[in-house]
Amino acid sequence: MVTAADRPRLDAPLPDRATRLRAFLYRHRLFVAALALAFLLRVVTMLGYGPAQWFNDSYEYVSGAVNPDRPSALRPNGYSFLLLLLRPLHSFGLVVFVQHLLGLGVAVLIYSLLRVRFGLPGWGATLAALPVLFDAYQIQLEHLIMSDAMFMLLVVGVITLVLWHRRMSWRLGAVIGLLLALTALTRSIGLPILVLVVIYLMVKRTAWKTIAAMVVACALPVTGYMAWFASAHGNFAMTNSDGAILYMRTALFADCRKMDIDPREELELALLCISAPPGQRGFSGQKYLWWAQNGQRFHAFGVGSTFTPETNKTAGAFAQRAILSQPLDYLSLVAGDFFRAFHWGRPRFPDFNTYRQYEFLPETKVLPAWSSYRGSTDTDALKYDPGLRTAPIQGKMRVIGTDVSDPWAAFMQGYQRVVRLPGIVLGVLLLIGLAGVAARWRKLGGPVLLPWLASFGLILAPAATAEFDYRYLLPAVPLACLAAAISLRHGFSRPATATPAAVTPGDAVPVEPVDATTGPIMIGPVAPPAPDAPDLAGPGPATPSSGTASAPTTRSAG
Repeated sequence: MVTAADRPRLDAPLPDRATRLRAFLYRHRLFVAALALAFLLRVVTMLGYGPAQWFNDSYEYVSGAVNPDRPSALRPNGYSFLLLLLRPLHSFGLVVFVQHLLGLGVAVLIYSLLRVRFGLPGWGATLAALPVLFDAYQIQLEHLIMSDAMFMLLVVGVITLVLWHRRMSWRLGAVIGLLLALTALTRSIGLPILVLVVIYLMVKRTAWKTIAAMVVACALPVTGYMAWFASAHGNFAMTNSDGAILYMRTALFADCRKMDIDPREELELALLCISAPPGQRGFSGQKYLWWAQNGQRFHAFGVGSTFTPETNKTAGAFAQRAILSQPLDYLSLVAGDFFRAFHWGRPRFPDFNTYRQYEFLPETKVLPAWSSYRGSTDTDALKYDPGLRTAPIQGKMRVIGTDVSDPWAAFMQGYQRVVRLPGIVLGVLLLIGLAGVAARWRKLGGPVLLPWLASFGLILAPAATAEFDYRYLLPAVPLACLAAAISLRHGFSRPATATPAAVTPGDAVPVEPVDATTGPIMIGPVAPPAPDAPDLAGPGPATPSSGTASAPTTRSAG
């Protein structure tokens, strides 16, 4: 028992570092346990699939890191910059280890934001982070040589910084702008996120200096990259593929008769017309971009001209003409791909080979010998990581990109069949977030609006500009979890602490035992929170006037 009449000892030694660490881990023990288990799953993945897994886009990224003197015409080089930074270590195993840490970092950001800024209890904040920690497809995506783990951390990092600070200085705005620039250079969809953040800050009536600093800090690196791109490809842009990919989006329904294309006056557009009737073109437009078929496809301009400024411009003009001429067909296709994201299962889309690249397979991966900027895809990978194994296959030495090792690989194959986030659950999370936005309509959605719009946009944008792909869904998941958790936080909060009765000097005041939410008890004066820091512990006990003994004050850790 501690009596209120006891005077606090100001010379009492502070707890040592180990004691403070144990207290911190105890307060957050539920999340720490989940984080440790998620880390263990990633170690098992690395043991089962070494050194990394590969997707068709992986080779372009590796080429950008091996040949850093020229930007890619197909996609921004942000992820290639990360590979270049790690290249001196010559290990794809290290690359995927860093990406697994990035994925765990996303979970830490979610937990910290919900726990500290919005006052959720430990179990509620941990629950919101579970999809990022344990979804098998999230773990598999981190294990691919792909930009998605980096992009996901950048997006969630930007949203976290914006929501964490009630007031933003221009310096913080500049930091967020730099992060947004890196996000855009990793995937082009990062630029629309800048627009969302600017609108959100304007709704919050943030100082114009902060918004201006953010926009300028984002614009400078992006403009510099576009100037570098122009020096290599001749046009001031970030890629030469946006028009081509939009052409792929419209290839399933574009009808040149409805578009009123005159071959005598618009020959370049007419060359892109598809002869097969729309009803016979299948359910994916990728073949009309990536594979030359029957001479009447995107490759009609010749081999090697796929992603040039001229072809990209022509393809973009064709796609815009198709959308304006057949708006209902376009909207129907976009809606179909958007709602494809919310299936309970995982239909095989856009084709079986692409679908398989998101699976933990019991197969060794032999890297293809496709042509690249200065060599071939397999030699680029071997140049980056000389430790890759080679083996004679059909009389030729081939590079092995992924070695499968059991029982670790078999465990992850079984794990993936059971532990995943169904699309319908993602839809429910979005509906909860939408309800949270509607409930805060007087504040234009409040803090729920930004993560909800970002999540919704990350699902809608590929459906509108490219085509549905399972990996495009995963960056939207943590943002949907944030929006849903913030919407429900009032249901999670504890009742306000009751004001204690007056204490007579000399009376004994019992001290409550430490639990997961309160942390260690501090006896004596407690420094008030900083002016900008939210007091998330709820109203504390009444402060007696000078000269009156007070009961010990217990503060929540979050």
